[in-house]
Amino acid sequence: MKENKNIFINVNTVSEFEFGDVRKNAVENGRLIKEAFKGSFDIVVKKGYCAGKCVVFANCDGLCNSQKIADNAIRPLLSYKGDLPEGEELEFICDNIICGTEQQKQTSLDMAVDMLLRGTLLIFVEGASQCIIFGVQQIPERAINEPDTDVQEFGSREGFTENVKTNLTLIRKRLCTPNFIIEMKEIGAQSKTRILLCYMKGRVNEDVLDSVRERLNNINMDTLLGAGYLRKALDTKIFSFFTMVGETERPDTFSAKICEGKIGILIDGTPFALIVPRLFIENFQTLDDYVNRPFYATFMRTVRFLSFLISVFLPGVFVSVGLFHQEMLPDDMLYNIVVMESNTLFTLTLEALIIHFVYEIVREAGLRMPKSIGHAVSIVGALVIGDAAVTAGLIGAPMLIVVALTAICSLVSSHLYQPISVLRIVFILIGGATGLYGIMIGAAALVISLASMTDYAVPFLSPITPFEKTLLRDSIVRISMEKLGKNIFDINSVRK
Repeated sequence: MKENKNIFINVNTVSEFEFGDVRKNAVENGRLIKEAFKGSFDIVVKKGYCAGKCVVFANCDGLCNSQKIADNAIRPLLSYKGDLPEGEELEFICDNIICGTEQQKQTSLDMAVDMLLRGTLLIFVEGASQCIIFGVQQIPERAINEPDTDVQEFGSREGFTENVKTNLTLIRKRLCTPNFIIEMKEIGAQSKTRILLCYMKGRVNEDVLDSVRERLNNINMDTLLGAGYLRKALDTKIFSFFTMVGETERPDTFSAKICEGKIGILIDGTPFALIVPRLFIENFQTLDDYVNRPFYATFMRTVRFLSFLISVFLPGVFVSVGLFHQEMLPDDMLYNIVVMESNTLFTLTLEALIIHFVYEIVREAGLRMPKSIGHAVSIVGALVIGDAAVTAGLIGAPMLIVVALTAICSLVSSHLYQPISVLRIVFILIGGATGLYGIMIGAAALVISLASMTDYAVPFLSPITPFEKTLLRDSIVRISMEKLGKNIFDINSVRK
């Protein structure tokens, strides 16, 4: 069989149908649209007459409100018995015949067809070198539901949907200020996906904003179908475990970050929004921290940070202590661990790797399988596999406890789960090969890597390094709202 090497399409070689400008012959415009979409049954082109002049209607069935087209456009035009003023046909039609708030005239037929594919009605009139774009959109969308990932105890129950206009409405009602600026761009030669660049004028750093604009303008891809497609362009630290591009599906969180001087990006067709830049300390902060009292918010942030340390280092420390530093354990505990581990077939290092891989498999299966049987997979993985593995002597009970505690802690900071899952394996291998000394060297290398990570001219570990005393009021410790001030975080103060 001949191997197909043209799997990835070069955007520059994709041929597109060029329409040019709108023709004065209305029938010719309809013919060009039919020819371009030949074989597509959802593109509807109809012809009629208004005041003796030929009128052509074109729309994409399924993206438009058919009742609105009939009542507000086709019926009024075809039933009009008067005359159309010569040379001002379109203005007269928009002002006196058709009824709708979203109307505009377009000279370019290419732009008109782009609007047709977004759910508008195109109206061509014989003799006019422009067309009317009439808003009759009725694009199917999911209802506004509670977010599934960013769960908050006291926060809003509204989450982003796949419709970018709906998402923008959810944000606009929270930011009732003319300083909230939205810039629209289209990315993707074929998908022409709309993205909205959102920021707060007067608070955003202009250099960071220009950097984001430049990276978005340099994107050259065929299709953009989700927020993940933009990560490669926005995140230049591709060899790092961590990223300075955050994501959220909560409009209240998005609005809060915009007020802090961050830059938000909404992508049409995905319920997740991107936020840049995202600092390391923000992974341990939630919207509930600003609802709870300061002492409890500080306590919970400390719990989240300790959970991160446990999920990354605990398995590696357990393996290193069990293999190289047994004298650190009390005699009774050491005796129990030796008895239990003596009945297993594998070493501590291999045992830790096996059980962690099994856990990742069970988690992935529960995530990808239908929700109706996802819980059953979790129960089977937790009870049947775990208990049977200990009974059969494949793994020891202490290791199973360590893995269970590590798995729970890794879910506390869900945004860090990907780097945690990989770093955990890395430190197991280091601990099994070099002991605690290697763990300490690896931890120091990790901290140095985080401290040296800078993107958008903002240090990833700010405000810890470089040290900013004034910004520590909202890091792990959270002071009262009165002392916190209007701007919880100002990105301009942490630039180099």
